[in-house]
Amino acid sequence: MTTVTTSRPDAGTPGDVPAIDALAINTIRTLSMDAVQAANSGHPGTPMALAPVAYALWQHRLRYDPADPIWPNRDRFVLSNGHASMLLYSILHLAGVKAVNPKYETTGAPAVTLEDIKQFRQLDSRCPGHPEYRWTSGVETTTGPLGQGIATSVGMAMASRWMGARYNRPGFDLFDHSVFSICGDGCLMEGISSEAASLAGHLGLSNLCWIYDNNHITIEGKTNLAYNDDVATRFLGYGWNVQRVGDANDIDRLVDAFESFDSTTDRPTMIIVDSHIGWGAPHKQDTASAHGEPLGDEEIRLAKEAYGWPPDAKFLVPEGVTERFQELVGARGRAARDEWFETFARYEVEHPELAREVREMQKRELPQDWDSEMKSFPADEKGMATRASNGKVLNMVADRVPWLVGGSADLAPSTKTLITDPAAGSFQRPGSPAEGDYGGRNLHFGIREFAMAAACNGMSLSKVRSYGAGFLIFSDYCRAAIRLSALMEIPVVYVFTHDSIGLGEDGPTHQPIEQIASLRAMPGLLVFRPCDANEVLECWRCFMPMKHEPVVLALSRQGLPTLDRDRYASADGVSRGGYVLADSQGGEPEVILIATGSEVHPCLKAHHALEAEGVRSRVVSLPCWTLFERQDSEYRESVLPRSVRARVCVEQGSIFGWERYAGDDGEIVGMTRFGASAPIAELQKEFGFEPEDIVAAARRTMNRAAGGGE
Repeated sequence: MTTVTTSRPDAGTPGDVPAIDALAINTIRTLSMDAVQAANSGHPGTPMALAPVAYALWQHRLRYDPADPIWPNRDRFVLSNGHASMLLYSILHLAGVKAVNPKYETTGAPAVTLEDIKQFRQLDSRCPGHPEYRWTSGVETTTGPLGQGIATSVGMAMASRWMGARYNRPGFDLFDHSVFSICGDGCLMEGISSEAASLAGHLGLSNLCWIYDNNHITIEGKTNLAYNDDVATRFLGYGWNVQRVGDANDIDRLVDAFESFDSTTDRPTMIIVDSHIGWGAPHKQDTASAHGEPLGDEEIRLAKEAYGWPPDAKFLVPEGVTERFQELVGARGRAARDEWFETFARYEVEHPELAREVREMQKRELPQDWDSEMKSFPADEKGMATRASNGKVLNMVADRVPWLVGGSADLAPSTKTLITDPAAGSFQRPGSPAEGDYGGRNLHFGIREFAMAAACNGMSLSKVRSYGAGFLIFSDYCRAAIRLSALMEIPVVYVFTHDSIGLGEDGPTHQPIEQIASLRAMPGLLVFRPCDANEVLECWRCFMPMKHEPVVLALSRQGLPTLDRDRYASADGVSRGGYVLADSQGGEPEVILIATGSEVHPCLKAHHALEAEGVRSRVVSLPCWTLFERQDSEYRESVLPRSVRARVCVEQGSIFGWERYAGDDGEIVGMTRFGASAPIAELQKEFGFEPEDIVAAARRTMNRAAGGGE
């Protein structure tokens, strides 16, 4: 057994010169200690304990080229327990990972400099408290909220399998990469880990490996305060291959576990690694404080002495350490990367159309004719639910964008999100009782909303254009992963149907009230609530070319008329977030009716009723607030002139936020309580969403604007 120099007091004396691998491992440890101490924030315990594990993975198994950290078939490494971020930053620095700019170009500059490490957790450092995608090159996904990293890794593994099934050809194995994630007790306690592990086991994702740091410590202290799961049995029950390494310092046994992963072809692998947090801080080891505070100067001196390290040296990178990384992961990764690009050059000759798809997908671009099948819907008073029209539009887009892949949390018949082309198929483990294979474009997430959203993030990070679907009320279960979509600026599409009290008899447990307002509050997330089939179509035409904006589509269960666009304004106004749908005749409007989604239609009826009374009114459809606010002031003024103070805002959801458009004299027709179980017609009447209710609100606001009070 090859055991590295540890931080036990008998590990060595000052002045010892350890083997190069032990020296490199201890460099990871000391950089982590020094960075945390300089920041006076965080704790180095987990990086210290897991340094041998991460080192063994990177140096002996990971297929990764530090000089080109975005080559498409690289293995992915996800640090799910993101509070141990210095473990990753130290490796990125020592391995010489290069920075990548927003155009996906390698700049040649280091992704993480020693100065960045010295500025750990400080403003503008590339070493923030938790790893952040798009901020630090080499970070494959933003982690922090525990459990989301491992769940996202499931989506990455799914994407690898899907791309391999779609693009690999005899003699051309373009996509066969593996996904590794280190996680801790906190990750496995979070419920999302159960959802994600169950899904991965069902799908037989043998390219997925989770490495569990079994150290028995969380913030409050020992895990036996709240957690005593038999993790091995749990994961055997999910259908995983389970390996155990009894000592995190045992490099040979770790390599054996990685070889077991490589030889397992029918299921994911869980490697349980026993470690001791803060090993090297003997007075604080295995205490509650060991997970939340810097060690302190004296403890660091003791730890460094135990390593045989100069006790007063700070941020020391000994000679030979960075060269060692280049000898192993660097040389192996460069060879694999060069071979891949040579293979792809031949692939372009033999399979030019597939090669074009790969290039476009990797750059988040669209085929030149991607919207050629998007045909407008004819006017129809009966119309259809926007969930139904969305299903039609989704299929129009899917026909031209083959890497549009997605599914729902067991609700495809209701959300209308199946790709119906018989060739699309279902994404399933080949040979499983469920019909399908890894080339299927329809994903079946089961009733696992949170894991679905996180997996969609993982697929998007792998450049597959992913979507997930469910009922809007269950967006609450997805919310933490949607937030990471926005934080990472990745273009996941979330299709949420049953968007209001209009779903009727299912009642208040299923009728969303505050969800849309809450989602609109999320920076960087585009929330669309279209009013008819053609607005749905224009939503897709608007967001599909976007590379960095995640999207929520809030869609109706109930049928909605398809508006006559010869009578009303073109739906292409959706691209500006809001537009004048119907206007007054003969001058500036006296009142403006503003609505989204299904409520646009009673506003139109109210508009015509007011016009019949000689009242000049305007109807504004406002499907996406965020896009509307991005328009210049001149355009916004043309739609909502400040001179018109009489305004009625109508939406079957929380009134929160609508005051910005209603103004001081305006009125908001919305929900200030939860809904009720009843047929839709009764609910519309009960909660005041009939056209006559809107007309009455218009009269009141006009009176207030004229100075007449209520």
